[in-house]
Amino acid sequence: MEPSRALEFFLPGATIRELAPLGQGNINDTWRVGLADGRRLVLQRLHPQVFPQPEAVMANMRLITRHLSRTSAPGIRFFRLLTNPEGRERFVDPAGQSWRLLTYIDNSRTLDRLESPLQAEEIGGLLGRFHQLTADLDPDVLVDPLSDFHITPRYLEQYDAVRDKIRQEEAAEVFCSRSIEELRPEAPLLERNRSRLSRRVIHGDPKAANFLFAASEQRAISLIDFDTVKPGLLLHDLGDCLRSCCNPGGEGVANPAATRFDPDYFQALMRGYLRQAGQLLAPADRELLVAAAGLIAFELGLRFFTDHLAGDRYFKVDRPGQNLHRALVQFHLNRSIRAQQGELERRLAALLA
Repeated sequence: MEPSRALEFFLPGATIRELAPLGQGNINDTWRVGLADGRRLVLQRLHPQVFPQPEAVMANMRLITRHLSRTSAPGIRFFRLLTNPEGRERFVDPAGQSWRLLTYIDNSRTLDRLESPLQAEEIGGLLGRFHQLTADLDPDVLVDPLSDFHITPRYLEQYDAVRDKIRQEEAAEVFCSRSIEELRPEAPLLERNRSRLSRRVIHGDPKAANFLFAASEQRAISLIDFDTVKPGLLLHDLGDCLRSCCNPGGEGVANPAATRFDPDYFQALMRGYLRQAGQLLAPADRELLVAAAGLIAFELGLRFFTDHLAGDRYFKVDRPGQNLHRALVQFHLNRSIRAQQGELERRLAALLA
């Protein structure tokens, strides 16, 4: 369904001056909405296969945005959920798809990939601030809309169900399958150590594109996309953030084999995070942090490759083979992290000293 019906639900009778696709998300569909009075808003359609319990996603988003709106966070802005005139926050269209309307963060920009350690430090600081601002929330008040999210062994089970579709004549597919077998023993790392790791409210998807920077400054001002907010491990967030932000070539790099994990970005991001939330990390979090970044890169590569083999049902694609390309990037990123693990751990130890 086109956005017009959802807009009529949320903004009956309003004059829409602008309706344009917004962002490069792999899951939901998003539009920027411009109104006649000059306001700009964000309209989103949730992916029904990815989020089969949209009411749970919305309940979490409502709780987190209300909590954040009551906190003091100078220089940081978070979006808010908007309602229709009857106070309803979700529109369900005739096809059963869920829509929502959000406030727009003005004078901001997104980064598909980072360009400097300063940007990495800003992102680390903002992720730490988010963890601090939500540290007084019991994670169990959140619904878990994606129960197996970041449980790496579960993704291995999904891969094993479709691995017979691998084409041995396709070098890229063979590389991915061999990478998976090499890394398979590492899959239970976080699950094996869960009792020693910090469990809190997590964002769930703190990739580079989910941080907003001030339009004309190198300053991170917002964290967006709360669909995956849930109870989880701090290392799920830190591992994913490092995986995304310390890859200067970005996830769309033309040659996946050139992918590298930048130790200067790593050091800067962790400096920013530790300044804001270092006290939240348990000894085991610190011990396994670098390994967690490698594990999340492996996990995402595994998910991309599984989706490729299954026919691109989960992640949106613009062309055939895109999920395979994405998987290659993540597996090469994992290799880069493992090759530098000693140096990265030395840098982290220096920051913690």
